[in-house]
Amino acid sequence: MIEHQLIIIANFKMPYGKYKDEYIVNIPESYIIWMLNNATLNNNIKEKLRFIKEIKDNGLEHLLRPLIKKG
Repeated sequence: MIEHQLIIIANFKMPYGKYKDEYIVNIPESYIIWMLNNATLNNNIKEKLRFIKEIKDNGLEHLLRPLIKKG
């Protein structure tokens, strides 16, 4: 179950904003925090941003990069 969630988060791209179409794992943490504090987000995106923030807070984003599906 957690592996499936990691694959989803690794391949999630921001749907809008400054980093539109960028993999969420590559978005700076400062922007993620700003989005969480200032943007009107749907629950799905908010959940993903909180999850990636937790990953970044613990320095684990390197574990997601191999899960990105190329092509």
